[in-house]
Amino acid sequence: MAKLLTEYQDNEHIDTFTLIKSADVRLTKTGKTYLSLVFSDRSGDLPGNLWDATEIQINTLIPGTIVKIQGVRGAYQDKPQIQITSIRVSESGEPSNPADFMTHAPIKEDVMRDELADIMLMITNPVWNRLLRKLFSTAQDAFLRFPAAKMNHHAFAGGLAFHSLSIARLAQNIAAQYPQINKELLLTGALLHDLGETIELSGPVATQYTVEGNLIGHIVLIDEQIVLAANELHFDLHSEDMVVLRHVVLAHHGLLEYGSPVRPALLEAEVLHQLDELDASIQMVTSALEKTEENNFSERVFGLDNRRFYRSHYNVIDK
Repeated sequence: MAKLLTEYQDNEHIDTFTLIKSADVRLTKTGKTYLSLVFSDRSGDLPGNLWDATEIQINTLIPGTIVKIQGVRGAYQDKPQIQITSIRVSESGEPSNPADFMTHAPIKEDVMRDELADIMLMITNPVWNRLLRKLFSTAQDAFLRFPAAKMNHHAFAGGLAFHSLSIARLAQNIAAQYPQINKELLLTGALLHDLGETIELSGPVATQYTVEGNLIGHIVLIDEQIVLAANELHFDLHSEDMVVLRHVVLAHHGLLEYGSPVRPALLEAEVLHQLDELDASIQMVTSALEKTEENNFSERVFGLDNRRFYRSHYNVIDK
């Protein structure tokens, strides 16, 4: 059985099929064209540069393409990469289904679908409940299949639902501990806060940012969808129900420099922001430790200030 990408060790020869997750055309300091590639399979990602890329290679080695690669695993700035010696597009009779090379959420889609329905039943506020049902009537399939990001945290198929439902579970426990928190508002925010990713991102295969995603961003995009749905349902946008919900969603990144138009000014907004950070951080560290041998430090985690994390024998990690 062929090895998975993350199973190769330094200086080991790589010869396998893989999916191109991203491909960016860049120039060296001397003005020569090369392709900065990220390869992916169900174990994770491995970057590599194709030096002196030809026009044909630039046009054919595009995101979503399955390729046969050969090379040697090396490292650059403490991060693994493949030094490519040969690469070609998969041919007839060879692996061709991108889904076979994708990392998936650890919970099955049907289970997450049922959990989403159960959480909606907990929200009895008629404005928030009807808004949720209106928005998810068209976005539910994408919500269950999209990643939560192109990279960093929950960047795998089903990651959006897995992340949002994880926060909703945390929200239920937090609200039980602190009765001053409005559980229904927090749960509604948990389900909606990243739903704009279904517009910001292209989908689960070789995920890219859409034009709207690059120019507007998922926070403003989901607020727009909330407003459009509210108008269709003839809700008063100036009612407290609508204003506080929009604030919780708009403020969930916490800081203006991180993309939130406003900073949290409601208890539920602050809690959602902190839960969002917590769940994302746990996922990023876990993903790094999954690729780390016991009693060693992980590679640097970009989303956590390029810090490295130690995997001790106390860490229970399913590899």
